[in-house]
Amino acid sequence: MTKDDRFLIVTGLSGSGKTIVSHFLEDLGYYCVDNLPAKLIPTFVDLWSRKEVQIDKVALVVDIREHGFLETFPGVWEEIRKKISPRLIFLDASDETLVKRFSETRRPHPLARKSILEGVRLERRRLAPIKKMADEVIDTSATNISQLKDQFARKFTKKPKPRLQVSIISFGYKYGIPLDSDLIFDTRFLPNPFYIEALRNMTGHDPAVRDFLLGADETQAFLAELFRFIRFHMPRFVAEGKSGLVISIGCTGGRHRSVVVADELRDYLQKQKYDIKISHRDLLK
Repeated sequence: MTKDDRFLIVTGLSGSGKTIVSHFLEDLGYYCVDNLPAKLIPTFVDLWSRKEVQIDKVALVVDIREHGFLETFPGVWEEIRKKISPRLIFLDASDETLVKRFSETRRPHPLARKSILEGVRLERRRLAPIKKMADEVIDTSATNISQLKDQFARKFTKKPKPRLQVSIISFGYKYGIPLDSDLIFDTRFLPNPFYIEALRNMTGHDPAVRDFLLGADETQAFLAELFRFIRFHMPRFVAEGKSGLVISIGCTGGRHRSVVVADELRDYLQKQKYDIKISHRDLLK
């Protein structure tokens, strides 16, 4: 029977990534319920299949946290399969990986009494029958968050992977740094048009100011280093799965140097085929 990817049940070992998967499935449009008691699943299925709840796609996360889960879930699984064709996904990971994850987060394993490893091995033995029932077993041992997200995106959506959205903001330090900045570049060491009377009341959009700044050796050297930095980091931000990036360029007042550099960075990134939005926060102050 063809599996209905609109109804997923995610289970697996503690520390294998169920919470991360749940969050990403929400991003894909799934209505996610964490730790729903197994006995309530048939009722939920009835409501969903009769369209008594306005929910298109469902992902239920169930695991050993629920008292009686091991005894209840197999029967529940057989019951709901008579009504719908859900997909059961089991997340797994090596003992070494799970021990490391629990050690790093300093969270107790739900079954550990003497050691984390003891709890991991006990849970693995107890969940073995449910693992055999799974339609798909995903080992997350060597998978980082971005790779795991990509894996689920490929499986459960036909939408193309969203492109990295880059926002460039020019600003004046005297008015404060943009709070949502991911990267901040300071241009206050560049020649300052403010101290040239003919340029003082102009902005970085005026040709005379642009010519003054772009004609300076310091500006050209800085742009070369900025573009080199961006060239190295942007593909890595994309690979990490980052969906948005805010690059802030600052000078003292936000009217001259930061505007010119921000515009140059915009032009450079557009040539690299990135989606760019730009704003000059303090241009008119």
